Amino acid sequence: MTSPIEAAVAEAIGPSLLAFYEDLHAHPERSGREERTAARLAAALREAGCRVETGIGGHGLAAVLEDGEGPVILVRADMDALPVREETDLPYASRQAGVDSQGREVPVMHACGHDLHMATLFGLARVVQALRGRWRGRLVLVGQPSEEWVSGAEAMMTDGLYARVGRPDAALALHVAPGHPPGRVLFTEGTASAGGESLDLVIRGVGGHAAHPDETRDPVLLAAQVIVALQAVVSREVDPQAFAVLTVASVHGGAKHNAIPDEVRLGLNIRFFHDAVRERLLAGIERVSTGLARAAGMPEDRLPVLTLLPESARPFSNDPDLVQRVRTAVEAVLGPDRVGMLGPSSGSEDFGAFALADPPVPLCYLRIGAGPGRLHSPCFAPEPRTVLEAGVTALAAAVLDLMSPTR
Repeated sequence: MTSPIEAAVAEAIGPSLLAFYEDLHAHPERSGREERTAARLAAALREAGCRVETGIGGHGLAAVLEDGEGPVILVRADMDALPVREETDLPYASRQAGVDSQGREVPVMHACGHDLHMATLFGLARVVQALRGRWRGRLVLVGQPSEEWVSGAEAMMTDGLYARVGRPDAALALHVAPGHPPGRVLFTEGTASAGGESLDLVIRGVGGHAAHPDETRDPVLLAAQVIVALQAVVSREVDPQAFAVLTVASVHGGAKHNAIPDEVRLGLNIRFFHDAVRERLLAGIERVSTGLARAAGMPEDRLPVLTLLPESARPFSNDPDLVQRVRTAVEAVLGPDRVGMLGPSSGSEDFGAFALADPPVPLCYLRIGAGPGRLHSPCFAPEPRTVLEAGVTALAAAVLDLMSPTR
C-alpha cells in the first residue's frame, strides 16, 4: 500500500520538477557567482508556497514554511558548480563559461550533484505543502552558495541566518554518492566528513641562466625534492590507524626553457579527521620544505613560504540520536533494503558550520546512491528521477517525523 509520503512524492516529481533540474544543470555558476541559480531556486520555492529571504552571506537564501508551534528544522542544499568542461552529451549539458578567482574564463559544470540537491529541496517543499496537517513548526529550506570553496555556510551564519529564521532544533543535508546503487539512502554515524586545508607553498630560489646553474639556487630542483619528501610525512609521521592525506595538486614555475626561475609555487591540500593530525601535517610540510631549502644552500631570506588559504573546512560529525531517528523514519517509508550505512567521507564539506550555535545544532548528513560515475568528473551524469525520488522521499520522511504533532 502506498504511503501518503510516497503518493505526495510521486505527484511532486513531475515534468516541471525535472525541467527545473535540467535548467539548473544547463546553467551552472561558479562559487560566489550563483546569481541566476539563487534566483531560480528562490522563484521555485516561492511557487511552492514558501516565504523566501535572499542575499544572505552573498547569494544565499532561506525559504520558510510554517504551521503553528513546533520544532524548527533546517534542510540545506548547495548551489555552486565547478570549473569543469562537461562531456556527457546530455541534451541539457552545460555549455556555460565563468570566471575563476584569477579572472580567467573557465568552463563550468554541475559535476558534484548540487543541481540535484536543489531540485530535491524544491520537491521537498512541494511534498511538505501537500501534507499540511501532518506536521507542526517551521521548516527552513536553505540554498547555500560557495560550498566548493567551503565558505558559504560560514558566510550565511556570519550574516545572521539564525537571527532571521530562528535557531533550528536539527539540520539536515544530503549529497549524491556515485558508486552506490541508485536511490539507496546511506547514513553515517559520528564523523561524517573530513577536514581540509588548501595551502600555497612557494619554493624560493635564486634564478639565472640555464647555461650557468652553478650561479643559481634552482627552485625547480628543490621543488621536486620537496614533492617527493612530503610523501613521507603521511607514511612515516602519522599513526597508520589515523586518516591523513597530503596532496601536491599543482606545480607552477618558470616561463622560458633556458632561464632558471626565482620561485616555484606548489598547490597543496591536506585532509584529516582529527586536529592533531592537521597540526602534524602542517608542521611536517614546513619542516621538510625549510630543511631541504637550507640543505640546498638557500639564503635565510629565500626560505619557503607556506600560506593557508581561505578554502578550509573543519571535520564535522553527525548526531547519533538524530541519525537513528531519521534512519528509522526513512526505513519505514522506503524499506530496510533501500537503506544502509556508510563510513566517513574523505571529502570536505562546510555543512558543519550550521552546527555552530549555542547550544550546538544536531546534524544529520546523508547520502543518496547515484550509480556509476565519479564526482567532479566531466562525465558525471546520474539518472535524475531515481535520485530525486529517493532524496525527496528520505528528506520528507525525516522532516515529517521530526515535526510530527504527536511526538
